[in-house]
Amino acid sequence: MPQPAAAPPASVHRGAVAAGAYTGPGSGVPGAGELLQLLRDGQPRTRAELAKLTGLTRSTVSARIDALLASGLLAPSGEAASTGGRPPARFAFNPQARVAVGADLGATHGNIALTDLTGQPLSEVAERVDISAGPVTVLDWVVETTRRLLDEAGRQVDDLVGIGIGLPGPVEHSSGRPMRPPIMPGWDGYDVPGHVRRHWEVPVLVDNDVNVMALGEHAMAHPEVEHLLFVKVATGIGAGIISGRRLHRGAVGAAGDLGHVATPHALDVLCTCGNTGCLEAVASGRAIIRELAAAGVPAMTNSDVVALVSGGNIAAAQAVRQAGRTIGEVLATCVSLLNPDLVVIGGSLVQAGESVIAGVREVVYGRSLPLATGHLQIVPATTGIQAGVIGAATMVIQHALAADRVDEALASASSAPLAVGG
Repeated sequence: MPQPAAAPPASVHRGAVAAGAYTGPGSGVPGAGELLQLLRDGQPRTRAELAKLTGLTRSTVSARIDALLASGLLAPSGEAASTGGRPPARFAFNPQARVAVGADLGATHGNIALTDLTGQPLSEVAERVDISAGPVTVLDWVVETTRRLLDEAGRQVDDLVGIGIGLPGPVEHSSGRPMRPPIMPGWDGYDVPGHVRRHWEVPVLVDNDVNVMALGEHAMAHPEVEHLLFVKVATGIGAGIISGRRLHRGAVGAAGDLGHVATPHALDVLCTCGNTGCLEAVASGRAIIRELAAAGVPAMTNSDVVALVSGGNIAAAQAVRQAGRTIGEVLATCVSLLNPDLVVIGGSLVQAGESVIAGVREVVYGRSLPLATGHLQIVPATTGIQAGVIGAATMVIQHALAADRVDEALASASSAPLAVGG
């Protein structure tokens, strides 16, 4: 897995497993981790049902279940109907066994949520945070807020499977370090996971904010969709690519950097990245505000733009619609290249009604190949401001509950005393 600085998988579990009750990794037999993946859909199942699904013997399934029960990741869930004799017990995934933390950091905001193992928020904090204050100030706020959320929920640090963080700039996912982020002075190359892990020996995974929003929107609103393209339209513009139900980051984490693709026009407009003609420089919230100011329409923030559109201001509505068309020109290529089932448009400017999405649809449906758009839907995001925190938590949960990682944790617990946090 990425980010080798993360804590070892012992943090997934608590409680001893009887020696010899579990066959660990390398046995050639599907382990408890794969059994857990089946049960993460929330449907209770009996030992016999699990044996039929996996092809394992009843005794092997029983050993796997015992290991997962001891870890707390599995819990009894009533009984099935009897076919004669004692009714068989059912077992289900226990999402309350541990907790995860998701932090969504933007240019001027910080949202943090404590979630269960399905990514469902248990408690949240949203405050104004200035990313330009630098990594020490901002990450110390993340640490203190996480500590407060754990205390208020009555959860211990050994309940925490990890912390996920979304940042508003390019991130090298393998190291969790921001790489030349345009709006994050002092963050370039900073060891974000290392800073947080000075306080807790837990996995700390870091990605750009749009990738974690894509994970959150997919997990909560469209889990059945195989191929999804999430586009954030706000102060900046970016995209997150879900392919085969998995986030696609590319070679170093730069996949989806839509905001710095050159647009077909306005090539003389300077972007914050130093290039000219970038989509973000022409069609983002910042660009719309600049255009409205030139037309004598006062707007200082994206919220002002949304309010103007909602209030019937024609100039604002036209500017937002044109931004949607410009974004659509770039997305048309993406749709032909990636062939997603669904394009989801999120970010603060989506609150301006249908203006942005109508502009996107107008161009994408007209420019992309008919085969790619025949069943394509372009819809607004539904998770709102929760997308980032849910996605950041989901990133950590996927890491912690991966089948091989669960197997390693249970094998470790069966042969040695538990070392919380590893």
